Amino acid sequence: MLELNLIQKIAIWALPLIFAMTLHEVAHGYVAYLLGDHTAKLSGRLTANPMKHIDLFGTVLIPLFMLTVTNFIFGWAKPIIVDSRNLRHLRRDLALVALAGPVSNLLMALFWAMIAKIGLIAQVAGNGWFGVPLSYMGSAGVMINVVLAVLNLLPLPPLDGGNIVRNLLPARAAHYLSLIEPYSFWILILLLFSGLLTFLIAPPVYFLVNGIGYLFGL
Repeated sequence: MLELNLIQKIAIWALPLIFAMTLHEVAHGYVAYLLGDHTAKLSGRLTANPMKHIDLFGTVLIPLFMLTVTNFIFGWAKPIIVDSRNLRHLRRDLALVALAGPVSNLLMALFWAMIAKIGLIAQVAGNGWFGVPLSYMGSAGVMINVVLAVLNLLPLPPLDGGNIVRNLLPARAAHYLSLIEPYSFWILILLLFSGLLTFLIAPPVYFLVNGIGYLFGL
């Protein structure tokens, strides 16, 4: 692919990124709804409308900064509120609610791979004006969603992986893991700028991206 300038990157990455983050939160809320907690539905958060989920800092400013200064991008939408008192099997259900976010991103990665494939088919048919941007956007959507899925599965609360592990561990171990939560953002920043974050997530990210690419013939 050709090197893109910042405006082109924003045009191609904005839509996949916004939906990757917002539908991630919708997935949490929907699974919580299925398990007995209607908080997200009552607060109007079970919708694909991005305006209901956008967090100015996490959904706009941080991704824009990352896109400008690095080749790595992450962000977040407004968290879905889950009232655990409404869940029938507390720890199991909280783990399932947490797992729903990364699973939604992997499903969206498959969707964007299909979009990229349509773009390639359009290019072969001589419709490059339509196929090229579609291919770029589809490829960006695959990468964004795979990165968000893998990143969120890190066992660091309040990331989804941390919440899954916390609800699978014995109570005492879960308590000690929870003590990390106030420092998690700074731990992620340190990992990012030290290069350790890329070292940790690159192998599963490229395994999944290459697997999806092979599946769709990209």
